[in-house]
Amino acid sequence: MNWLDEVKWDDQGLVPVIAQEKGSGDVLMFAWMNREALQKTAELGRAVYFSRSRGKLWFKGEESGHVQTVHEMRIDCDNDVVLLQVTQLGHEPGIACHTGRHSCFFSIYKDGVWVASDPVLKDPESIYK
Repeated sequence: MNWLDEVKWDDQGLVPVIAQEKGSGDVLMFAWMNREALQKTAELGRAVYFSRSRGKLWFKGEESGHVQTVHEMRIDCDNDVVLLQVTQLGHEPGIACHTGRHSCFFSIYKDGVWVASDPVLKDPESIYK
């Protein structure tokens, strides 16, 4: 059996993916992959996702320069979630989020509201042209 056949793809042919920073263990982002994206990630050692809004492959960093080198790929016990151990590279190493922050998970729930807890490391308008 092909290793890709063991993945439980959803009705749209996608699987959820969590990118976790190697070393710190920080969860950097959540995204989706289709079969081709997962195959290319394994081949290239670089995170390739599927953009649902654009309907195409998204090579992480293709616009921002914030590339993710993949050290390890894991799948959960139900074969329906992929975990990537990555190193976040780029012009400003450590920025994974399109908001210019280290992680997409920068808001904390406190007293009935979401509060941004992590600083913007670089203005997104200077990242995306």
